Amino acid sequence: MPMNRPSMRMEDSRRSSDYRHHHSPPPPQHHPHPQQRMASPPSGVMMGHQPRPMRAPPANMQQQPYRRVSVSRARSLSRPERQRPRQGMINRTPSQHRAAVGARLAPGANNPPMRPGMYGQQQAMSPHLQQQLQQQKLRQQQAAGLDTPMANPGKDDDEDEIKPKQAWREKVTLCYIILAMMGALAYVTYGLNQTLCPDSQQNLPYSTVFDGTRTPMYYDNPRVFGEFYPMDQLKDFFASKGLELSNDYQNMEIGSIFDGDTKGACASFDQGTTKTWDDCRLDSPYGGSLVTTDGKCLSVAELKAAVKPEGSIGFDWADLRPGGVDTLGQTDLVVLGDTVLNLTKYINDGALLFGETVDTALKATRGNDASIAISYSAGKSTRDCLLARYTVGNMETESGGCIANGIVMNLMLAVIVTIIVVRYSMALLFQWIIAKRLVKPGGRSNWLAWRSIKGGNEDPANHIPGPYNNYGPMNYARGSSASISSGASSSRGPQSEQSSALNLGNNPTDIVSTELYTVMLVTCYSEGEDGLRTTMDSLAETTYSKKHKCFFVIADGMITGAGESKSTPDIVVSMMDLDPAMANPKASSYLAIADGEKQLNMAKVYAGHYKGVPCITIVKCGTEEEAKGAKAGNRGKRDSQLILMSFFQRVLFNDRLSELDYEIFWKLTWLMKGVTPDKFELVLMVDADTKVLPPALTYMVAAMANDITIMGLCGETRIANKRASWVTAIQVFEYYISHHYAKAFESLFGIVTCLPGCFSMFRIKAPKNGAWVPLLANPDIILEYNQNVVTTLHEKNLLLLGEDRFLSTLMLRTFPKRQMMFVPQARCRTIVPDEFKVLLSQRRRWINSTIHNLMELVLVSDLCGIACLSMQFSIFVDLIAALVLPAAIVMTIYLIISSAISTNPQWQSLALLICILGLPGVLIAVTTFKLVYVAWMAIYIIALPIWNFVLPLYSFWHFDDFSWGATRVVAGEKKDKGHGDAEGKFDSSRLLMRKWEDWEAERTGQRITRNRFTLKTPLDPPLAFDGKSTVTPVTPAFGSIFNDRKMFNSSTSLASNTPTPTSTPPPVAPPSHPPTPPSGYQQQQ
Repeated sequence: MPMNRPSMRMEDSRRSSDYRHHHSPPPPQHHPHPQQRMASPPSGVMMGHQPRPMRAPPANMQQQPYRRVSVSRARSLSRPERQRPRQGMINRTPSQHRAAVGARLAPGANNPPMRPGMYGQQQAMSPHLQQQLQQQKLRQQQAAGLDTPMANPGKDDDEDEIKPKQAWREKVTLCYIILAMMGALAYVTYGLNQTLCPDSQQNLPYSTVFDGTRTPMYYDNPRVFGEFYPMDQLKDFFASKGLELSNDYQNMEIGSIFDGDTKGACASFDQGTTKTWDDCRLDSPYGGSLVTTDGKCLSVAELKAAVKPEGSIGFDWADLRPGGVDTLGQTDLVVLGDTVLNLTKYINDGALLFGETVDTALKATRGNDASIAISYSAGKSTRDCLLARYTVGNMETESGGCIANGIVMNLMLAVIVTIIVVRYSMALLFQWIIAKRLVKPGGRSNWLAWRSIKGGNEDPANHIPGPYNNYGPMNYARGSSASISSGASSSRGPQSEQSSALNLGNNPTDIVSTELYTVMLVTCYSEGEDGLRTTMDSLAETTYSKKHKCFFVIADGMITGAGESKSTPDIVVSMMDLDPAMANPKASSYLAIADGEKQLNMAKVYAGHYKGVPCITIVKCGTEEEAKGAKAGNRGKRDSQLILMSFFQRVLFNDRLSELDYEIFWKLTWLMKGVTPDKFELVLMVDADTKVLPPALTYMVAAMANDITIMGLCGETRIANKRASWVTAIQVFEYYISHHYAKAFESLFGIVTCLPGCFSMFRIKAPKNGAWVPLLANPDIILEYNQNVVTTLHEKNLLLLGEDRFLSTLMLRTFPKRQMMFVPQARCRTIVPDEFKVLLSQRRRWINSTIHNLMELVLVSDLCGIACLSMQFSIFVDLIAALVLPAAIVMTIYLIISSAISTNPQWQSLALLICILGLPGVLIAVTTFKLVYVAWMAIYIIALPIWNFVLPLYSFWHFDDFSWGATRVVAGEKKDKGHGDAEGKFDSSRLLMRKWEDWEAERTGQRITRNRFTLKTPLDPPLAFDGKSTVTPVTPAFGSIFNDRKMFNSSTSLASNTPTPTSTPPPVAPPSHPPTPPSGYQQQQ
């Protein structure tokens, strides 16, 4: 990892969790104070640290190449704000990562010597350990395909075949796990009911209440021992026995002609003339009877083999006790288990067939449950014989399994309903109360701001204006143009900018007025001029002060988009108002995210203005070896982001700078008229196809300044091409609900799990207790975000597909006590895919990245909340829901179809489904007040099979596809093969890392005195430098350096060149007095 160590001892860095800017002189000890050794560069000029004799660099320090090193978490420059240290998110220990990276360095690379004392007291390594490390390094070099004496000539080809196979195995394993989870959901939904409460024959009620009176029901089919048989089939069966069954026997119990004892349970009771069965005679209610010719009863077993029963008669307790609970004995019906017995014939006969005890028990429990009495007075044979002779139906009762199933299903229903209601309630609470207070003076208060208060937001020391930053109330309605006109340039007066602010549909009045320096990062790849100009126009025309914002455009390679005549870098550069001195910059080297020789990349830094706003454009052009190849310089969006992040990290820690870092530093400082990069606090990340609405940036900065615990936030992204095709139409409501429901709910916890890369803002550093804490520029963030060698499927889905979500995950994991918010007042519009194949490619990346990032976040236990009321539980629910979406939509469709054709629909499930689909309509009513979104919701619901079935299944099966697919099309490119594959060997000697003063001395020809200054803190008085004659310049020393704008590696000064165009702010006038330390800084002796 390209982590550079500042001139400080690592053991000292472990004692401090933030780097501090103190302006007190250093203590008189031999070593500087640890907190001062963590100081960032001073305002206006980066002054080096006072060298110590024990750590003196070698004489040829400037000529040494840079070597990629990795800093372990125990030795990180700034310990994260978390309660306990954790392993890296990607399952690789720091030592493993160092070994993996070191294996890719070219053998024999000229590495810089270790400085004495760099890691404290060095101890000799044992010979045994040296031998182990030598063997391990040899194995790693062989695995990496490097030329070693033991290398196998055919090994590279074998490994190329092994890697796809390994990814395929991991994909299949994940798919099996997902299928198992879908099967578990289907079983819980439908199979659990069959297991606990298996389907039994339907019971038809014996009676029903009609006009307040319980009346027996009439059925056309007769019953045999309580079971209904079709009348026509019974007639055929009786005819086969020589009997004629007429319709007179409809709705009758005809079991008296059948022998129900199929198990021989009554054989012991049928002795001599004592019989438990009658003469097998069936009497008709209208006279006449049926008797078999041989006098024997018909066999129930033969009847069931010939005719299938159609259900049973079911008795209620009111049928057994017509007069109520206290009137037992009114009927001869008795309950035995779940079966109802009719003892009329037994009582009328008066024979003690089963003994006196049983006889007493049966007569005493008429109209009641005789199960316990029979179990105490008789054995199993008596019970079975009673059931075989006197059964007339079943009792309408639920079994224990059915009761358990009902409890489980009701509990699941309650949990789901509770989650839905709580989420929507929290989303509405955020929309109604919290969102409006995020940008107003004072912000949230009381219980709504408990996390902010705990993070020190109410500490006045954290809100005292720092250098170049102005805090104060804003009120455009009063006509105060102070803050408005501060952003005006020479090409646009204060009145015009004030008018643009006042003519908005949503005036940014009564919000926190902030002037925090903000970088507007625009990453582009293959976009055309229209898209780029739309994005940059919208950012330049935002109502935020032009003096405090700066474009940072990064073109990812020499790429020409499909249908474009010019490459994307040429388009961007042609749109700028370039200063003549910056028109033809040299290519500068930097360490890129790649493997093999592509770790070295070259980029050009163009400096100028775009519509009066300072603009830095970085064009990644690639090395000389790849200049003629396809996609020269292309290293991916993550590499573009890390150019900015690593730059700020090195600046804040006064670390060594690469050639590209230094080019950015001095050109950015010149464009900002003396404001050095360490004064920037915020980064707005925007894609090159996004249009930002005018007040959006003002709202986002206001929310950041209002609450120092907010480390990242996003606005609402709306679709610009809603009606382009059916593909765009189905995305409108999906974008809306993802912001106003998902992100609004997460914002109540202060943990938005994904800040979209098309429109989000991060905090570079945050004030804390009179010091600064690096956030986006934190070494722990950059260490893990800068992985260049990824081998597992999980790593590749995190780092190659969803950079934006992974960056959000890293921020939350490193700083779980800080907040990520959604600011609905800040809006932008973006172009979404209008073809289904492009949508399929985009959502494949998004879905797979979401799943793998949720897998990481669900393990972070320090997030807000506790148990089921925690963000960790919510993330777990989201992860499970994302994995089982295909099964859920299939069961939903089955539920709708089965309910439509069933006479007894599942009303609970239908009510839940209506709630899930209808609650978004309520959300629409209280947020947008636009009925058109109801139509978009209907379109979205119709397209649910695409969202919940087609897209997830396609994504799951393409877990091993790490390309960007058809999202960004490049002219002449057949298939996206990625940009991180290892080719060749990385020559580390071509990458130089030097201190700022060394680069500056080479550029200007002036040797900078290595004075040591302490840094400004938020407690220092604001000394803004805006180019006016009434304000003292930031530092005379700076002015004398940067006003002589000599190009790097150029022998002539630019002071005599063509004057600056009128649309570009004039350079700072050189001071008339010798360089002196800036006011507020104390020189170290």
